[in-house]
Amino acid sequence: MIAILKYNAGNIFSVNHAVLALGHKTVVTDNPDVLLKADKVILPGVGEASSAMKYLNEHSLDVVIRSLTQPVLGICLGMQLLCTASEEGNTFCLGKFDHKVKKFPPKDLVPHTGWNSVHNLKGELFRNINPGSDFYFVHGFYAESGIQTIAETEYILPFTSAMQQDNFFGTQFHPEKSGKNGLFLLKNFLSL
Repeated sequence: MIAILKYNAGNIFSVNHAVLALGHKTVVTDNPDVLLKADKVILPGVGEASSAMKYLNEHSLDVVIRSLTQPVLGICLGMQLLCTASEEGNTFCLGKFDHKVKKFPPKDLVPHTGWNSVHNLKGELFRNINPGSDFYFVHGFYAESGIQTIAETEYILPFTSAMQQDNFFGTQFHPEKSGKNGLFLLKNFLSL
């Protein structure tokens, strides 16, 4: 069973639909017991960091997420919440990735919305995906590149478009909205 975390963030329907389309059973939940027993856990994300973390903290989901030992995938805001902190609302996050989330420099081109290519691909998440493949992004905040970076993208400046630490994975882009490349990536995650 694939657990999709229900918290103070959007895009749950699209993620659920994509996972179902790949032939997996899902449950949308914020129940700690269900999350702990799931085969995989996905943190979808469209929203704002401080209100999302407030929900996780108030429901003790922060402790549950940190303790998960099965593969976990954070998408967009979900990835950012797995970092140490975010400039969005000066938020302390879950700390699974040793990255800080920063706001893009003020430009007319923020937020970063649309298709962009990913490079420097590493690891199982990108199996059968070519460097330079396009994925769909919607975000105004980014994580700098670091040791846990497994893919990078250039937009105003270079940033982490995917990261991994042990059983925790994150994508700044939305695989559920990224056509065949996104489905390949979700399939790779679900096969871990």
